[in-house]
Amino acid sequence: MKAVVSKLYCSSMEEVMVVRRRPHVVNGGGFVVTDYKEKIVFKIDGCGVLGTKGELVLRDSDGNDLLLIHKKGGVVQALSIHNKWKGYSYDYQGSPKPVFTLRDPKHSCFSITSSIRISVGPGNSYFDVKGYFPDRDCSIVDSTGNVIAQVKEWIGSRDIYKVVTKPSVDKAFVFGVIAVLDYIYGESTSC
Repeated sequence: MKAVVSKLYCSSMEEVMVVRRRPHVVNGGGFVVTDYKEKIVFKIDGCGVLGTKGELVLRDSDGNDLLLIHKKGGVVQALSIHNKWKGYSYDYQGSPKPVFTLRDPKHSCFSITSSIRISVGPGNSYFDVKGYFPDRDCSIVDSTGNVIAQVKEWIGSRDIYKVVTKPSVDKAFVFGVIAVLDYIYGESTSC
């Protein structure tokens, strides 16, 4: 898989990451991602910190912004049967650069499909989310059907779960997508 956000977050082997949800009273909600040694890898902040509904920030362990993710609005969005989220990384000069668009169906009787699709970059590359995130049983699948990441339940806890990423997968991209799923389903990043 080609890096979506940065090659720095791709690993040569499969990795198991642990996600711990933060309550809304701690820095506005969100979650923290750690590796198997319990070292923080990413922090995701919800709307409480940003003060804006529908905006998320994915940061590295040092607090540097990696992705700004926001829900697209406006009249066209209101008439669409899909909600769109845009993810932006920062280029070497600090300007935002679009890296992905996540499209999920609005909950309505007009919605024909329930799949969540993520379009990446200028080409026709895409990913789908299969399964149901609130049950901690879903996968991010590439356009050829290969699973690149799996969200799995952590036995005995609703606030902790694990994410298994396959080799060569951009973990910053994966956790950007998971941050949006968390918001869509009204969990720790939502207002």
